[in-house]
Amino acid sequence: MSKHLERDLESLEREILSQSSVVEEMIVKSFRALCDRQPAICSELVEKEEETNLREVRIEEECLKLLALHQPVAVDLRRVATILKINSDLERIADLTVNIAERASDLSVLPELAVPKNLEKMVKVSTTMVRSSLDAFVDLDANLAREVCGRDDEVDELNREVIDDLYDVIQSESSLVRAALHFFSAARHVERIADHATNIAEDVIYLVRGEIVRHDPEGQQG
Repeated sequence: MSKHLERDLESLEREILSQSSVVEEMIVKSFRALCDRQPAICSELVEKEEETNLREVRIEEECLKLLALHQPVAVDLRRVATILKINSDLERIADLTVNIAERASDLSVLPELAVPKNLEKMVKVSTTMVRSSLDAFVDLDANLAREVCGRDDEVDELNREVIDDLYDVIQSESSLVRAALHFFSAARHVERIADHATNIAEDVIYLVRGEIVRHDPEGQQG
């Protein structure tokens, strides 16, 4: 590999890690907005989301430029492809945090309903998945990436428990139906964040092993 290619790849990786740090912070703030009913945080996240959009475009442009200038092959080509995919997943996670915060704005004018007990755990697990998937990328750790993939089932189970709790609310308290539906929506967005973290982890496995494990549960675990 040429020094110029290595330099450009390292620059891209720094950009993607900077993006991931911002997105992780957005996840935390979106849940705080939901728990504390702070619609003002939504405006803050909208501004952050615009920044992530601009950075996403810049990273994509740099990837395409690198492909044109250096024409990388083998593992270097996989690195660029992986960065492109991670870039897209991080941008979508940022969008989801805004959606979660918007639920806080809607809930602020409705009768108070406690945050479902398992939703906070969903957020913590999903945030850890995002962080760990990027750690796996930095360390080229396929085993850690597989662990991230495995935790997606945990989030799915927590999501089912949240939904069951909210159904109970809807059946027993008609005045809380609208609030419960907003929590339904928030839980779905959190579940999608975990899905995107899983996508990143799968891309890391491809980068390290050259294996495409998407749609292959056995490949993710083995």
